Amino acid sequence: MTVSENMIPVKVEDISPIKKKLSFDISWSEVKKELDSVYKDVGKKAKVKGFRQGKIPRNILESMYKEYAQEETITKLVNKYYWDALKDNNIAAVGQPDIEQKGLDEERNFTFTATVEVEPAIEPKGYVELDLVKEEHDVIDADVEKRLQEVRDMFATMEEVEAERGIGEGDFAVIDFEGTLDGNNLKEMKADNYLLEMGSKTFIPGFEEQLTGMKKGQTKEIKINMPDDYHASHLAGKEVVFSVALKNIKEKKLPNVDEKFIKNFDKYETLDDLKKDILKTLEEENRAQSTTTLKNLIIDKLLEANEFEVPPTFVNRQVSFMIADMQRRMTMRGMKQQEPSELYTRFYDLYKDDALKVVKTILLIKSIADQESVSVSDNEINEKIKEIAEQRAQSYESLKKSLVEGNMIEDIKSEILNTKVFRLIEDKANITIVKK
Repeated sequence: MTVSENMIPVKVEDISPIKKKLSFDISWSEVKKELDSVYKDVGKKAKVKGFRQGKIPRNILESMYKEYAQEETITKLVNKYYWDALKDNNIAAVGQPDIEQKGLDEERNFTFTATVEVEPAIEPKGYVELDLVKEEHDVIDADVEKRLQEVRDMFATMEEVEAERGIGEGDFAVIDFEGTLDGNNLKEMKADNYLLEMGSKTFIPGFEEQLTGMKKGQTKEIKINMPDDYHASHLAGKEVVFSVALKNIKEKKLPNVDEKFIKNFDKYETLDDLKKDILKTLEEENRAQSTTTLKNLIIDKLLEANEFEVPPTFVNRQVSFMIADMQRRMTMRGMKQQEPSELYTRFYDLYKDDALKVVKTILLIKSIADQESVSVSDNEINEKIKEIAEQRAQSYESLKKSLVEGNMIEDIKSEILNTKVFRLIEDKANITIVKK
């Protein structure tokens, strides 16, 4: 048991590696002092017929505002002693506490408990002398040619199909659609002017196939048996009926890759210059992919070697980030924006495992940094901001200002710390290079 600055005994119990319970016992004299202060404030603002404002007797105030005064007193007492107790006991609470109390009783101490989630204390292991295989990929001519075709595709034009014909693979359909389940409209299955590439397999299985042959201006009812593993559990395995209107058919026209094509670029004089730059870019991408693959392998080995609980608050927060990113991508593709709370309930199960892995990785990397005394200096942060500013063709001052205003400096610091920790693990590892 400890005593806070306010001389209030606080009992701290470890319920689990990620939960602590704080029990408070506040004397009636302290409670009365706070209650009197609340009634004093109430008396200054209350208006009671027959009494001047600020001169209302206490017994009158109690008869009219007792419930409010007690609730306000409890709130003030909890806030007053809870935060002091966290500070005095060096407890880094995660999220809001779960408060339990039974109200105020005249002439009796006020007791309450606060149960809080905390970060687990991790003693990381298994990160030294890891046996790792690092794949390195060489760029071949076919890779360069494939990327050249992708560049060519970027300069393609979309033209309306003038011929009176049905839509087929390779065409682009401009459609309005709305899905229903058992006759009820599905808000998340509705979009206008949605651009769908036929044959891309980017939509629900079976949808594109039933569009084949439709002509511009036609409408059609499409029945789809949703996959059993569909991410929205309320639709998995169900039959959804789509009303689809084909508003337009477009086709892609590709330019010829010749010296005329090079005029689209300021930095290249010849087609050979473009190919050399593509080769350089592909080599950089392969190195980055090799680094990412190795990093993921390290993460898997670390998670396998370290078992620990994580606060559900962290996982829920990460799920929210992932769902927000999903909604942003859905909106960009023309899907109707939905309420975050509705999406959270619907997609939580889909993202929770990945979110748990992300949270565990973050906590593990942080614990390794602490154990190995890895830190990030202000100078390193500033150098990273300068690097990002140069990549974005932006001034260092304006970028740093926007990062500070957006509370993003801590993210920059975390990125640098992660890089240093992974480099440390690699330096201590036994790495076998395999050429692919």
